[in-house]
Amino acid sequence: MKLGLQLGYWGSGPIANASELIAAAETHGFDAVFTAESWGSDAYTPLSWWGAATEHIRLGTAVAQLSARPPTSLAMAALTLDHLSGGRHIIGLGVSGPQVVEGWYGEPFAKPLARTREYVQVVRDVLARQAPVSNAGVHYPLPYPAEAPGSTGLGKSLKPITHPLRSDVPIWLGAEGPKNVAQTAEIADGWLAIFFSLQLADQYNAWLDEGFARPGARRSRADFEVAATAQVVVTDDVASVIDAYRPSTALYVGGMGAKEKNFHAELYRRMGYGDAVDEIVALFQAGKKAEALAAVPDEMVRETMIIGTEDQVRQQIKEWEAAGVTMLMLTARDPDMIGRIAALV
Repeated sequence: MKLGLQLGYWGSGPIANASELIAAAETHGFDAVFTAESWGSDAYTPLSWWGAATEHIRLGTAVAQLSARPPTSLAMAALTLDHLSGGRHIIGLGVSGPQVVEGWYGEPFAKPLARTREYVQVVRDVLARQAPVSNAGVHYPLPYPAEAPGSTGLGKSLKPITHPLRSDVPIWLGAEGPKNVAQTAEIADGWLAIFFSLQLADQYNAWLDEGFARPGARRSRADFEVAATAQVVVTDDVASVIDAYRPSTALYVGGMGAKEKNFHAELYRRMGYGDAVDEIVALFQAGKKAEALAAVPDEMVRETMIIGTEDQVRQQIKEWEAAGVTMLMLTARDPDMIGRIAALV
C-alpha cells in the first residue's frame, strides 16, 4: 500500500502548514502529494510552489478540471512541471459537474465520457511529440475548423516547442459512476476514487474489470493504480472525529452539485443512504445548512473513513488493500498524524 497526501483545494485562503505537511510526508516515505481545484485556487500553481521544496515525492493533481483549460494547455503545464520536478508529475483529471462547468467555466457539460476520452488522447499526443497535434473530434477540434463561427481558417497543427521529459506521464482519472470507472480502466493509468467504500468494492472491481477487458485497454490490474481519498485518523475518540468531518460529507452530498445532477449524492445512494441523501439535499437547497449537517448519520461519515486505534486502523488499511486500493490519499492536516499513519503501513 502506497501513501499519498491529498491537500485538495483551498478554502478562504491557503493551507497554512502545507509546507510542513509535505515535508513530513516526504520524510515518512509517502509516494505522492496532490492538489485540487474547484472554483477558487487552481491545482498547478500550489503544486509547483510547494513541490519546489521536495526531492523525491511525486507531484499530482487530483483533480485538475477538464473545463478549466484546453487539453493542449493542460499538456503544456504537465510537461513543464514534469521537467522541473525531474519526472515526478502525475496528471489527475476530472470532469467536475454541470453546476461548475456551465456556471463557472461557461462551457457545456454534455457528453462527459466522450469529452474525457478525447481530452486524454490530445494530452497523450502532445506528450508523445511524434507529429503535429490534430484532432478531428467534436469537443476539442484541432486546428479550429475553418468553417466554424469566428474562424480565420489560419490555424495549423503544431508540435510542442519543448521536448517533454517523458512521453508517458501517468494520467489518472477521477470517476464515480460505472461507465466512467470502466472507461478509466480502459484509457488511463490510474483511478482517483474520491469516496471509496468497502461495501461497494465488488461493484468497483467489476466496473474496472470491464474496462480492462476492452480491446486496446492501456493497462491491466497488475500495473494500474487505484488511489482512494480517505480520512485516516488514529484516535480513541471516534465520535468527535466523525463530528469534525460531518460538514464535509454534507457539503459534497448537498452542496457540491445541482439537485438534478450530483455525482457525489448518486454515489452515496449506491451505498444505501438514499433517504439521508434526499433529506440533506432538500435542506441544502432550502438554505438550511445547519439542519443539513445534523441530518448526516454517523455511519454515512464513517463509510469512507479509516478511523480508530492503531490496531483498528492497521486492520482497516489491510481490508482496503485487499479490496484493490493501491494508494491511500490521506487528507491529514497534522504532521504528527502523518508520521503515525506511515508507521502503520
